[in-house]
Amino acid sequence: MASHGSKKVIYAALAGNTLISITKFIAASITGSSAMLSEGIHSLVDTGNQGLLLYGIRRAGRPADSKHPFGYGAELYFWAFVVALLIFAVGSGLSLYEGIEKVMHPEPIGNPTINFVVLGFAFCFEGWAWFVALREFRATKGTRSYLQAVADSKDPTVFTVLFEDSAAMLGLIVAAVGIALSHFLELPWMDGAASIVIGLILGLTAILLAFETKSLLIGEAASSESEAEIAAIISSHPAVTMVNELRTMHRGPNEILLAISLDFRNDMVVGQLEQVIADLERHIRERVPQVHRIYIEAQSYQDHKAVADQLEGAV
Repeated sequence: MASHGSKKVIYAALAGNTLISITKFIAASITGSSAMLSEGIHSLVDTGNQGLLLYGIRRAGRPADSKHPFGYGAELYFWAFVVALLIFAVGSGLSLYEGIEKVMHPEPIGNPTINFVVLGFAFCFEGWAWFVALREFRATKGTRSYLQAVADSKDPTVFTVLFEDSAAMLGLIVAAVGIALSHFLELPWMDGAASIVIGLILGLTAILLAFETKSLLIGEAASSESEAEIAAIISSHPAVTMVNELRTMHRGPNEILLAISLDFRNDMVVGQLEQVIADLERHIRERVPQVHRIYIEAQSYQDHKAVADQLEGAV
């Protein structure tokens, strides 16, 4: 399930985009600006997207049942992927259509003053939401670069809102420049050109989000730090002679599925082996609390290698 900080980021973006979309549509209806209409569509799509992310967080928090024995944590990744599709299909598609239509059939826009006022207020609202998202993201990225932190992140809610707000800030600048050039240079087609650029910005944002969320949806391993911590706990136990295989997969931002194949000492009886496994599970959960489910297989190295070779040959 997503963290409290993730929800705070989404609520901030939801509040800002709701107010912004209303004012943008009003300004577009008064002035007839294509760029302003594209910005209104952009903000409306972002508002719906934040609603979908909140819905995904709530759905992902449901307990496991017989139909979904590993829980619903991965559902958050599905809704984040839907958000990327909506940005591309609705936000980018409509902006490109509106922009091309305006370039082909240019019409002068009305008094641009209201557009600039709305864009100014929108920039303040978007800037505030963007700053909240950036602060939350920086708190988790550590010393990694921003691109590497996005690639390593298991919580799509924060980087999705950060990407959306970054695209929104760029879109506002493009809209302002397009409206200004259209009015002061008396080149009405520039308003449509700005709308096309906004559509391209949204399309690129959607592609980046889809790429990252697709990887999470398929199933990403835990961080190398978490896996190293787990391996160290297991290897230090005197009853373990060999770690045959260690595999992890995120079922949600803070939910890791762990499967391990271990070669234990041959002189242990069943009761001792059960106690060792219980100790390992307890220590792993204490040190890496994101691990929710642990499956430990007692298997000799030779048997494990034979099975692995057989599976590799089947593929």
